[in-house]
Amino acid sequence: MKLHTKQAKSRVELADALHVGGVVLRNRVFLAPMSGVSDLPFRQLAWQAGAGMVVSEMVASAELCTRERGNLLRLKGDGLGTHVVQIAGREPRWMAEAARIAEGEGAHIVDINMGCPARKVTGGLSGSALMRDLDHAMTLIEATIGAVDVPVTLKMRLGWDDATINAPELAARAEQAGVKMVIVHGRTRCQFYEGRADWHAIRAVKEAISIPLVANGDVLNRDDAEAILAASGADAVMVGRGSYGQPWLPGSIVNGKGAESDIIADYAVAHYEAMLAHYGETTGSRHARKHLGWYLDRHGLDVTASERGAIMTETNPGHVSRLLYAALSRGCSTDMKKVA
Repeated sequence: MKLHTKQAKSRVELADALHVGGVVLRNRVFLAPMSGVSDLPFRQLAWQAGAGMVVSEMVASAELCTRERGNLLRLKGDGLGTHVVQIAGREPRWMAEAARIAEGEGAHIVDINMGCPARKVTGGLSGSALMRDLDHAMTLIEATIGAVDVPVTLKMRLGWDDATINAPELAARAEQAGVKMVIVHGRTRCQFYEGRADWHAIRAVKEAISIPLVANGDVLNRDDAEAILAASGADAVMVGRGSYGQPWLPGSIVNGKGAESDIIADYAVAHYEAMLAHYGETTGSRHARKHLGWYLDRHGLDVTASERGAIMTETNPGHVSRLLYAALSRGCSTDMKKVA
């Protein structure tokens, strides 16, 4: 018998394709949907760097149905080989209509959010609040599946709290209804992002379903990816907050290559300028500030407080690009071609 090594290494090969309904995902390391983070420029960078799947920011279903420009921007999938849109809501009719809109805008997969722990979401009885009422959750799942021809997937947490760990039950019922893949973050809603994700607890979901399972929570590198797959028995892994300031992380986990230090400045500037093009200068500058902060936190260890302050408060985009480049490229040569 062949023995496994390195924490009972998972039999899953990260570089292998994964079939989700009729869609083939090119590998098994995905970028998570993150509100205010995984917009189109961020997803494009992650996709170009080799992520197997990238997922849009959560879009509120009822708001999407108003077709307001800001919500429609979240549906854009230009340059993505596989376009996945995540929707959230409380009412079946809006979930169905939002799914149809997403499919009409080119989504290859529609993902349902039943995992967001934010109070403004759960307070509206959406996101992870739905794990407190599985019967109602199923009406949303069934309405979404019935509205579209593309595969529907489901993202959830382990449960609402430690006393109500019901992810296995919800996943099994979702599969029976026609969901094609389940994604589980290894925390309860009441944990928010505190403590460590419980990778082993995800295994109970794997044992309850036969469709692909994706494990999510505290994955920061390839060792983490292999460990979460081994602990959970999942078929793929999803990377979230670890990608802040390094959108290339999912791809680097697959191929073992991160962005070389001599091109990070180019990468950050390209990301900033892509955000301005996507949103427009005023809105793009505002949305970009958190990303600039993350790049500086991760890669600008010798940046002074005054330099950082200038980058974060400068309003002229050209000046921001020059200051950012200078802060991140001291003593480095550049070659943007290395990024992809």
